[in-house]
Amino acid sequence: MTSNTGLPLDGVRVVEFTHMVMGPTCGMILADLGAEVIKIEPPGGDKTRTLPGLGIGFFRSFNRNKKSVVIDINTQEGRETATELIGTCDVVLENFRPGLMQKLGLDYETLGKRYPRLVYVSHKGFLPGPYEKRLALDEVVQMMGGLSYMTGPVGRPLRAGTSVNDIMGGMFGAIGVLAALRERDITGRGQEVQSALFENCVFLSAQHMQQYAMTHEAPPPMPARVSAWSVYDVFTLAGGEQLFIGAVSDKQFVTLCDVLARDDIAADPRFATNAMRVAVRPELLACLGAILKDHRVDELAPKLEAAGIPYAPIVRPDQLLDDPHLKASGGLVPMQTDDGGTTDVVLLPITMGGRRPGVRQALARVGEHTQEVLSRIRSRITA
Repeated sequence: MTSNTGLPLDGVRVVEFTHMVMGPTCGMILADLGAEVIKIEPPGGDKTRTLPGLGIGFFRSFNRNKKSVVIDINTQEGRETATELIGTCDVVLENFRPGLMQKLGLDYETLGKRYPRLVYVSHKGFLPGPYEKRLALDEVVQMMGGLSYMTGPVGRPLRAGTSVNDIMGGMFGAIGVLAALRERDITGRGQEVQSALFENCVFLSAQHMQQYAMTHEAPPPMPARVSAWSVYDVFTLAGGEQLFIGAVSDKQFVTLCDVLARDDIAADPRFATNAMRVAVRPELLACLGAILKDHRVDELAPKLEAAGIPYAPIVRPDQLLDDPHLKASGGLVPMQTDDGGTTDVVLLPITMGGRRPGVRQALARVGEHTQEVLSRIRSRITA
């Protein structure tokens, strides 16, 4: 029995066999939207809980609003328990290596025969095809899918600074769940949904693929691109602080010159139109750079905002914990952690009816809900 959350997925029950980022992201989205999400952990807990370095924040970031149940699916008894639990659920999520769930008898082909209304979501490296049995990581598919090439300088492919494909894969998995549940309402039958890292990354690169298809010229990496706008760059200001400034129309360029009190630049015939400015862009940027190096970010930024000029400071992730907009808009809220402490977490970037789906419960301790959840199965079996 789920509590009445007043959220759109209240009453939907999900069992999650996942680790790391992609599968947990899918489960977290569904949990934030009101589903009861039961995370199955091995004895000792999901190893993601204790990752060091850049992985240290994975578990807290992608496992909120879930229940934790410990089942050893490598044993016959554990697999039988898992199968019975799945029979009480609407959705199964998994993101293990290809073939593992089939080996354990917890794959869709096996479970779908027993539970025809089941929606089963597999998060993989690749969708079915020549690559499907390969193991993949976010970095692997960023290299294969064009993203690293477009991000780094020429000859130096560079991965994005976060797990973009893992997170996006979880998002598409969640979209697939919503669509499959809607279709089940009509047909009465569940189905298997697949989401994959490589295809995510290719989707991110689709605009550049079309650029080539239309121009027959391979798009250069972003650091080497020919900008469509004359002023669209990062400038170094006083004290070594950096600021991105974008003036993407003739009006904005004139306004920027006015903010800098340099009407002479706006009046220069070489800079009359955006196309003319792009033709002499290096010279223009050097000119603006020489002016901006004497301006302070804290003094210039309010003037740019008042004038309607797009700008952005270069912000580190740690600084976002104190971002006034995130705090005021309700996008950064406290969550009790599994060790009894408290941390601020980032909510889903949506509002629904003016509400931000938020944190409803503390981050689960390993196996915290095992007795609660499995007692339902036992009572169901004996009934």
